Amino acid sequence: MTDNPNPQPQTTLNVIDAGAIIIGVVVGVGIFKTPALVAANVSSETSFLLIWLLGGLISLMGALCYGELATAYPHPGGEYHYLTRSFGKEIALLFAWARLSVMQTGSLALLAFVFGDYLGQLVPLGVRLSLALGEGANSIYAGLAVIILTGINALGIQLSKWLQNWLTAAKLLALLFIFCLGLALTSSSAPVVSSTSNTEGSYGEAMIFVLLSYGGWSEAAYLSAEIQDVQKNMVRVLVGSLCASVVVFWLVNFAYLKGLGLSALANSEVVAADLMRRFVGEAGAQFISLLIAVSALGAIQGTIFTGARTNYALGQDWKLLGWLGRWDERTQTPLNALILQGTIALALILLGTLTRSGFATMVEYTAPVFWFFLLLTTLSLFVLRTNEPEVSRAFCVPLYPLTPLLFCATCVYMLQASLTYTGIGALVGVVVLGSGVPLLLMVRH
Repeated sequence: MTDNPNPQPQTTLNVIDAGAIIIGVVVGVGIFKTPALVAANVSSETSFLLIWLLGGLISLMGALCYGELATAYPHPGGEYHYLTRSFGKEIALLFAWARLSVMQTGSLALLAFVFGDYLGQLVPLGVRLSLALGEGANSIYAGLAVIILTGINALGIQLSKWLQNWLTAAKLLALLFIFCLGLALTSSSAPVVSSTSNTEGSYGEAMIFVLLSYGGWSEAAYLSAEIQDVQKNMVRVLVGSLCASVVVFWLVNFAYLKGLGLSALANSEVVAADLMRRFVGEAGAQFISLLIAVSALGAIQGTIFTGARTNYALGQDWKLLGWLGRWDERTQTPLNALILQGTIALALILLGTLTRSGFATMVEYTAPVFWFFLLLTTLSLFVLRTNEPEVSRAFCVPLYPLTPLLFCATCVYMLQASLTYTGIGALVGVVVLGSGVPLLLMVRH
C-alpha cells in the first residue's frame, strides 16, 4: 500500500456532528456573563426578551449569506478561501493572521480562563500553590484544557467529534434544567424587585453583548469540506444550529428574568449562580460552576477544531508556510496547524496570567477585528456573484441583495460601536492585526 502524497479532508461529518460543533461554539460561556450586561442597558422586561430575538434574527441573516458561500465554495479554509477569491491572497493572509493571533486564539484563551476559574472553585489546587500563584493558580487548569483538547483533536477526527457531541448534549440538558428551575422559582415565589432597569443604558451597547453571545455560527464555513452532501446539509447545519441556539438563549434568559427580576439581573455578577443559590442554596452555586466548566470545555473543543482549518488553508497557499498545509491522512486532521494554534493559545494564557484584566478586555481585543472581517466576507458574496456567475449555487440567499445589505449595515454599525465603546483593548487588537503586514511582505518574497 502506498501513502497518498497529498491527503485532503474527507467528508466525515454528518448534520448532527457539524451542528454539535457549532452549537458548542455559540452556546459557550457568554450566556452566563452577558445577560446582566444586556439587562443593564434596557428599560423593560419586554425589551430585554425582544433584543435577544432581534440578535438571533440578525445572526440568521448572516448565516444565510454564509450558507450560499459555503455551498458554492466548500473548502476547509472557509472565510479565508472566500476572501482569497474575492479580494486576493494579500487580504486573505491578513485575515488568517488576525484569526491566528487575535480572534481564534484570543477566544481560546478567554474560554480557557473561564474554565480554569470555575473548575478552581470545585477542585482547588491546594493552599501552597494558591499562595504562590494567587489567582493565577487557576491558569494551570486553563493551560491543561488547551493541551488536552488539542491532543484529543490531534489523535483523530472520530474521537474529537464524539467528545464534542457529548459535551454539547450535556450542556444543552443542563441549560434546559436552568429553564425549568426558573419556571419552578416563578411559580413558588415571584421576585420582589422592580421590573425596570437602568434607563441610562444604551440599546446599542446591549446589542454588542447580544451579538457577542451569538458569535460562532460563522465557524460552520470551516467544516464545509468535511460535511457529507454539503450542498444539501450546510444550510441545515447553519440555520438549524443557530435556531437551536436562539431557543436556548431565549429560554435561559426567560428563566433568569422570571427568577431574579430585571433589576436584580442587571446588578448580578454571576447570574446563573445567583438563580441557583436562591432556589437550592450553595449546592446550586456549585452545580452551576460545574455547568459553566463543561460549557467552556465544549466551546474550547469547537474553537480548536474549526480554528486549525484556517491555518491549514494558509499553508496550502503560501510556500513559506507550507508546513501548516499538511493534512494527516491517518488522523484526518491538520496536525501542524493544531499544534501551532495550541502553542499561541498557551502563550496568551501565560500573558494573561501575568497581566490579566478579565472578560470585557478580551471582548475589546477581538471585537473590532472580528466585525471588520465579517463585513469583508459578506461583501465577498456580491463580488463572487459578479465575477463568477458560472459557479453552481445550490442555495441562494433569500431576498438578495436586501438580506446581505442589511447584514453589511449591521457589521458597519458593530465595527463602529466596538471601536467607540471598547477603548484601549480594541486599539491593541488593531495593532496586532497591523503587525501582520511584515509577515505579508516576507511571504511575498
